[in-house]
Amino acid sequence: MNKPEILAPAGNIEKLKAAIDFGADAVYLGGSKLNLRAFADNFDNEDLKSGIEYAHKKGKRVYVTLNVFPHNEDLNGLEEYLKELYKIGVDAIIVSDPGIIMTAREVVPNLEIHLSTQANNVNWKSGLFWYKQGVKRLVLARELSFEEIEDMRNKLPKDCELEVFIHGSMCMAYSGRCLLSNYLTGRDSNRGQCAQPCRYKYFLREEKRSDELYEIKEDEKGTYIMNSKDLCMIEHIPELVQTGASSLKIEGRMKSAFYVASVVKAYRQALDEYFNDPEEYSFNEKWLDMLMKPSHRQYYTGFYMGDPNKQIYESSSYIREYDIVGVVREYKEDEGIAVIEQRNKAYDGDKVEILKPHGDNEIIYLNDMRDTKGNKLESAPCAQMLFTIKTPNSIEVNSMIIKSKGEAR
Repeated sequence: MNKPEILAPAGNIEKLKAAIDFGADAVYLGGSKLNLRAFADNFDNEDLKSGIEYAHKKGKRVYVTLNVFPHNEDLNGLEEYLKELYKIGVDAIIVSDPGIIMTAREVVPNLEIHLSTQANNVNWKSGLFWYKQGVKRLVLARELSFEEIEDMRNKLPKDCELEVFIHGSMCMAYSGRCLLSNYLTGRDSNRGQCAQPCRYKYFLREEKRSDELYEIKEDEKGTYIMNSKDLCMIEHIPELVQTGASSLKIEGRMKSAFYVASVVKAYRQALDEYFNDPEEYSFNEKWLDMLMKPSHRQYYTGFYMGDPNKQIYESSSYIREYDIVGVVREYKEDEGIAVIEQRNKAYDGDKVEILKPHGDNEIIYLNDMRDTKGNKLESAPCAQMLFTIKTPNSIEVNSMIIKSKGEAR
């Protein structure tokens, strides 16, 4: 039984480091060209070099997405870009377009290729086709059950790896291949510019009664008929391992570092616990509690078990129960002082939780808050300001300080 990797999203260098620090085996990210998150921070080549160096020093891998469906003009500079990615040490590229795959095999034949979920791979025959084109790993479409994935694993060559999604946003279109955004707003989701019109509120209008709106579902708020729930498979680690997948993928390059850290930590602990003793493994509610704290929509199990209830009709809002208020940059053992970099306003005396890269989270209070010159503070209102607190317990560097909105003043 092979232990699958945990693969995390990295929308920028901060999120890459958070993913690695909190337990990811690999990260995937968008470079400067041809990725499906045009509005993420993404990585220029210098940031990418820095991120790869950080990951490789810790024995982790970095995959770069080139998963758009390119028009002719998008192919300009492709060969040079692929060569540069290979030169700086990218471990694999994630691709959906046959033209990009063919070009990669021609100009960087030793660069590992992963087939993007955008290619809609839902059967073993098409998987075998892509394998014969030089693809090392298939990122399977989300629209598959446990049984279908296991069947593909049994019928494909052993060195053809499978990657499956385990957490994050879902799409009402087939594996994200959708023209709705392009049609309504001119922003093409297949070229990384989705405006997410599936999250909009919709009414029905009859042709000859243009002044009357008819609700598609009985609700005074209207209805979000295409607004999908979020995938969450934390309670099904044994079944995921049983599929034989080589990689368990978390969605969310547009999400926060707090989201990345929380989700990676939960799945890292659950997967490690399972492999410590598969026979005695049992689900721990603390892992689901971790996943409830960062921003998310209602959770469900996607297509894995045929869950029919995939949409949220009442609202497109996220559930946001916690905020990150800071990141621990230093802990001075001899003084019992933690140095924190601010992310959201915090007050002296606030009850907070420490989200640690290792071990269980811990509740503390922001006692004796001061600026870096030692002046007493009532709050830390300025973005990314450094402040200190007194705490007798050692706090691991890069831990995140989070606060329940119920504790907010």
